[in-house]
Formats: sequence, C-alpha cells, structure tokens
Amino acid sequence: MSAPTMDIGLMGDEVTALLKAFKLPTAANELVPRLRTAGHDEALSLIHEVLGMERDDRYQRRVARLLYKSKLPPSKTFETLKMDRLPRPLAAKIRDLARGDFLDQAINALAVGLPGTGKTHVASAISHSLVAAGHSVLYVPTFKLVQELLQAKRDLELPRALRKLDAYELIVLDDIGYVQQSADEVEVLFTLLAERYERRSVLVTTNLVFSQWDQIFKNPMTTAAAIDRFVHHCVILEFDLPSYRAGDDPIADPPPTKAEEKRRARPRRKRGKK
Repeated sequence: MSAPTMDIGLMGDEVTALLKAFKLPTAANELVPRLRTAGHDEALSLIHEVLGMERDDRYQRRVARLLYKSKLPPSKTFETLKMDRLPRPLAAKIRDLARGDFLDQAINALAVGLPGTGKTHVASAISHSLVAAGHSVLYVPTFKLVQELLQAKRDLELPRALRKLDAYELIVLDDIGYVQQSADEVEVLFTLLAERYERRSVLVTTNLVFSQWDQIFKNPMTTAAAIDRFVHHCVILEFDLPSYRAGDDPIADPPPTKAEEKRRARPRRKRGKK
C-alpha cells in the first residue's frame, strides 16, 4: 500500500511557511496562490519536496557550524557514556537537561563531585545533544575564558567580549574549582555570571561544593553574591560516585583499538547450510 499523500492545502501552507523562513516574502505571498490558480498541483508537490530538502540541508549546515564554534570534545557524547552506571535520579536529570528546555528559562546547571567522576563527560554529552538540536553552546575550560576576559578588560574591550559571549545560549565552564583567581580574575568571572543571570544559561563543572567556593571568589560577600545568582535558577547534578584512574572511565566506553576497528569493518561471512 502506498503512503498517503499530503493534503494540497496543507502542502501549500508548508511551502509558504518555508519561503517565509528562507526570508523570501514575495515568493511566500505569490507562489502558492498562482500555482493553485493555474492548476499546477504537481508542480506544488515538487516545490514542496525541494524546499524540504533545502530546509534539511540548511539545518545540517547550521549544526555543523554550531559544533565547530562550540569547541566541544568530539568523543565525549552520549554514545560513549554508560548511562546505566549512573544513579537513576542523576541520569533522569541529565536526560532532562539534554532536551534543552532549561535554556528557554535561563536556568543554570552545576555538575559537582570528586575529580574523575565523569562530570566533564556528562557536560559535554549534554552539550552535544543541544548542538544537534540547533542550540548555540560554548565549551571552555574556566581558566582559559577567565584569561581571555581579563585580557579584554586590559584592552578596554570587556563589554564587547561579554556581548560576543551573549550569543551563546549555554556556556559550559569546565573545572571552575581548579582555578585560583587573582582579584582581577575574580572580578571578570563574577561579571560574566552576573551578566548572564536570568538571561542566559551557564553549566559549571567543579569539584568544590558551594561551601568551598570562597576558594574561588576569595571575598565572602562576592562568594555569597556569586552563589546567590547562580543557584537562584539551577539544576544540581551530584556525582556521588567513586573516582577512577585516568584512562579507566567506568561511565564511558573506551575508544576501539585498531584491531577492533578492522574486525568491525570486515564483512561477515554467511554460513552455508550443511
């Protein structure tokens, strides 16, 4: 049985919507009515198909650009993450974040736990899913972004740098606890968090619980203000897991060896009946 064809009226509506999305207002207003008046329904079907191909191609190119700009670790995705080894409440929160609804509400996320418990892998996997859905993400080690903002401040370009970062729906600050900031570095980091407060989302990975954030922000008042802004709207991912040695990740699949890659690529032989 052949697949049911789309109603011609619905098809025309979709063609018009696609033309508007492609910023072709005159074509959106004129093409469908003229084709239907002339009785060219077959042409409308063909145009609908081609415009759908254009939409899909544009989307794939956009995702490729977003992935390039995100600077995400390419191998740390959900495909290499063993979700079944995570506690169920934690896994549920991770899946929920991967859907991306939190971005619309400018909600933050905090992945906290001992070093080596998979925080970075999970943050990266969530970000990969968001990019695949068309969201803009920037993944960056905290120390690196702090240094870039500090240099921008010295060059009197800090407002411009912050506006550039504002283009990202999500910024992932990896390993915020490893940075021992000077007063100037603390200032630019606090400024970044304050600028994004209730406007854009931030995902932070750290080995420091909130009671230890004074190691980052030094001043008690600055620490309290930073925590207050960050946790006001925040999902907390607690990695209450045992640490692991480098290269022995219990929540990630190891990359295949060359021998395994060859074996997987080798075509299987069909067994003949005896």
